[in-house]
Amino acid sequence: MYRTLPLKHSFSLLGVLLLTVTLLTTGASTSNAFSSDKGFAEVVKKAKPAVVHIRVEKSVAANSYDQQYEEFFNNPFFERFFGPQFRQQHPQQNPQRSPRREYKQQGQGSGFIISKDGYILTNNHVVEEADTITVILSDEQEFKAELIGRDPQSDVALIKIKDKAQLPVLALGDSDALEVGEWVIAIGNPFGLSQTVTAGVVSATGRSSVGINEYENFIQTDAAINPGNSGGPLLNINGEVVGINSALYSRTGGYMGIGFAIPINMVKNIEEQLKNAGKVTRGWLGVVIQNVDENLARSFGLDKAEGILVSEVQPGSPADKSGVKQGDVIVRLNGTTLKDVADLRNRVALMSPDSSAKLDVIRNGKDVSVQVNIGERPNDISQSSTDTPEGSGSALEQFGLTFQNLTPELAERLGYDDKQGVVISQVEPGSPASSAGLMPGQLIEEVNKKAVHNVKELKQAMEKSDDQKRLLLRVRSGNFSQYVVLIAK
Repeated sequence: MYRTLPLKHSFSLLGVLLLTVTLLTTGASTSNAFSSDKGFAEVVKKAKPAVVHIRVEKSVAANSYDQQYEEFFNNPFFERFFGPQFRQQHPQQNPQRSPRREYKQQGQGSGFIISKDGYILTNNHVVEEADTITVILSDEQEFKAELIGRDPQSDVALIKIKDKAQLPVLALGDSDALEVGEWVIAIGNPFGLSQTVTAGVVSATGRSSVGINEYENFIQTDAAINPGNSGGPLLNINGEVVGINSALYSRTGGYMGIGFAIPINMVKNIEEQLKNAGKVTRGWLGVVIQNVDENLARSFGLDKAEGILVSEVQPGSPADKSGVKQGDVIVRLNGTTLKDVADLRNRVALMSPDSSAKLDVIRNGKDVSVQVNIGERPNDISQSSTDTPEGSGSALEQFGLTFQNLTPELAERLGYDDKQGVVISQVEPGSPASSAGLMPGQLIEEVNKKAVHNVKELKQAMEKSDDQKRLLLRVRSGNFSQYVVLIAK
């Protein structure tokens, strides 16, 4: 005979069982990471004294009334709620109606102390163009800070306070040792709320192409990062700094579970240069590179999509002088396998100019080693734009392209005076060429690794192809070129 418990007793018993299982499970998982139930509290208690609130002030020239009026009413908030006609009802004011004057603009962020004599790391965007920098310690003491140096490309800055001795410091950890799923803690001053602590996990590492900084290798975390957290530390459960909180992804301006931190191993090199020289000098190869996808791998005879393809070697650059060739696929740097373009750029940038490095490349299907002397990155590496040419030529219907010969007039107009190739004059919407991102005004320099000087040579190169449905092009846009694979529908 079976005994049936009343419904309420069944739930009670189930609750006890679930609670028991939860406690056992929690105890098993936390015993490896924390020494007690207050593991986070102990880490935070030791770290908070070294986390600072940074307040900045800068002078901004503006029309005393009109510009403030315009900035207020041109806020996208009003247009979203009242429609585009709102701007028409509030036209731009006449800048001559009131005299220009300077007013003080204030901002704030976070930072953390890394030496007892007062060196503090933060974000470049926190202190950029600041006239005065004030550091507020955890005990509410305030000190004026000096800007030692900043690096806009990585968004790292170093400041220093002089008026305090034997300051508390945070130890710098090893961001390369971070694993996805690992606990991390963020401390900072979001919205001016000093010493705010949030916790989460490492959601991803090595995030690049986010579009925030020129050099990116972000740690992604779901620990809440909000405006004002910028420059604060991201800690592991040992209380070591593994990153500088830098940005959040948001469609609302608030926390959405995606935050980004600059890995501390990248910061260490930058901090040392800022401390010694006040600026950062980066290594440079002088190549235009792109990631290798399946289509490019097949076109270059690779067994799999790996490495970084050299689409162009700049004349006279360190790579050119060291024998790196266009079409090389770089797979390793100093014995370390490379993940993608950002990985190579970041590693080379952290190398000292005049140092030596070994590149392992695949060239024409063969493994080749190239010893390169790293150069110093120029201050201005830019890509010029092109205008759209007029004209017509032979249409390659299956790829959606129309070409025309590069005349002296077109070359001068498009900035291709010293180049050779065939100009794209039209790209059919929805075609393979359009899907690959090709645009009118770009210059086709090679077809299936063969240089072309006119439309006739382009056709001949296509006719000799073993696969008439696949086309490997080297395409120039302004100063740089890259390889593109087209596959006919």
